[in-house]
Amino acid sequence: GSSVVLIHFNLYILVFPKPYIDPTYHTSHIPTTNLAGKFTMPSVSGLTVCVTGAGGFIASWMVKLLLEKGYTVRGTARNPDHPKNSHLRELEGANERLTLCKADLLDYESLREAINGCDGVFHTASPVTDDPEEMVEPAVNGTKNVIMAAAEAKVRRVVFTSSIGAVYMDPNRSPDAVVDESCWSDLEFCKNTKNWYCYGKAVAEQAAWEVAKEKEVDLVAVNPVLVLGPLLQSTVNASIIHILKYLTGSAKTYANSVQAYVHVRDVAMAHILVYETPSASGRYLCAESVLHRGEVVEILTKCSDETKPRAKPYKFSNQKLKDLGLEFTPVKQCLYETVKSLQEKGHLPIPTQHEDSIRIKS
Repeated sequence: GSSVVLIHFNLYILVFPKPYIDPTYHTSHIPTTNLAGKFTMPSVSGLTVCVTGAGGFIASWMVKLLLEKGYTVRGTARNPDHPKNSHLRELEGANERLTLCKADLLDYESLREAINGCDGVFHTASPVTDDPEEMVEPAVNGTKNVIMAAAEAKVRRVVFTSSIGAVYMDPNRSPDAVVDESCWSDLEFCKNTKNWYCYGKAVAEQAAWEVAKEKEVDLVAVNPVLVLGPLLQSTVNASIIHILKYLTGSAKTYANSVQAYVHVRDVAMAHILVYETPSASGRYLCAESVLHRGEVVEILTKCSDETKPRAKPYKFSNQKLKDLGLEFTPVKQCLYETVKSLQEKGHLPIPTQHEDSIRIKS
């Protein structure tokens, strides 16, 4: 039978218990300037790049870091004046060097206008639909449109935000195999299991490579795992809900499964690194570590024990990005910053000395 583990949500006293704040951790190791000897890119001032879907979780961080580095940024949004994009205008350098362009992935002309005159494109936008199955076609067509517009504008390079979803879903891979850039999700398996998210990501990335080859566009793909970290936008995105549900108590149980995590700032930096490194090519798996859902809940709540043996973490390689000089933020730091941000944005109560108990079944 299933046992019930009582978990004290110490997280409501959520100044994280001391062990989870690494006192030695600071952000100065994150490369904000060109790494000596690694790049032949000159100064970026005067260079204009386009970021599609600029208001999104990852894209917002890309815009922030690109502006900090001195780029001029054109961000596309379906409705640039919508309050959900207002955080972009508050970023440092936005007044001088950020333009938000009204564009839709399925409207080629609007994309052509946004991308024309750009040195590079970061294609991060993904169509938003309630039905993931309906997402596949617009995701593929939107990606093709962006790459064709980039070809027409003769941009230097397109960096495409793909996903672990295009890499990982393969029932025939041995549990001991290392997941790396050579792995692709099995499309039939994704279809049969109705995993439309992974199916859509894999099909969109395949389409990107096909069109890039046909149009002779220099394409590089970044494949992040589940992305966490502080939100710049006001709304909570899907990957953050994954953590929020444990913190609010709406998730009473967790699955016996594992998940790989990475910090949003590292993902944004990975995109910029592969854009700026002339020798960068192919795909880049962007992951920091694999945790069991139970370990995540433990880090968040300092709780313990289940009865069944835990699903084992899978092995992955992030060496390709490390070789470019990216240093990944430790997952505990990442979870801590996520929670802190959720409190600051009002999505979580500020800690009190009151302890809530929730039941977690295993």
